[in-house]
Amino acid sequence: MEQILHYFPDLTLLQKEQFAQLYALYSDWNSKINVISRKDIDELYTRHVLHSLGIAKVMAFKPGASVIDVGTGGGFPGIPLAILFPETNFYLIDVIAKKIKVVNEIAKALNLKNVKAEQKRAESVEEEFDFIVSRAVTNMPDFVKWVKDKTKKESIHEFKNGILYLKGGDLSEELAVYQNVQLFELSNFFEEDFFETKKVVYLPLKYK
Repeated sequence: MEQILHYFPDLTLLQKEQFAQLYALYSDWNSKINVISRKDIDELYTRHVLHSLGIAKVMAFKPGASVIDVGTGGGFPGIPLAILFPETNFYLIDVIAKKIKVVNEIAKALNLKNVKAEQKRAESVEEEFDFIVSRAVTNMPDFVKWVKDKTKKESIHEFKNGILYLKGGDLSEELAVYQNVQLFELSNFFEEDFFETKKVVYLPLKYK
């Protein structure tokens, strides 16, 4: 929790309480349904919560905006972002039902009214969103195919509507086909070694 407060010092009392509850909630659910690797649970705040919040260092979602988290797993990056942006609507999807069960239970325990979670494939989602977030579920060309028609026409943020993708390593080959992609190094925002090669990839998407 100290890490979260260090990088996000302006949290409300409710947000502090919600972030503080994450460790106990994930530890409990992880013992029943494995959504986070056993070795990672002790590093929950660095490797999952803070990593998810890397998107918030690039983009402050506006009240009323809608964000879809594709392949959310146990709720990352969607749950931490939903705590940080309580007036933004988050739709978390994953193809694995037991992971969505955990997400729903954690959202309920935290009383996150701005989170909806469903077992679903991205291709079958019919709504449109301001932004699509995800955490390295596949390579970018395949991901773009899944979500290319999922953005709203009108942009209300400084960035045009599109993808905000958490990924690490050398992405030059994978992203070579995209002229307008932008990379944000998380090591510029967070000092922990874990973030040395981690990035937020921003790719604006044309409307249909």
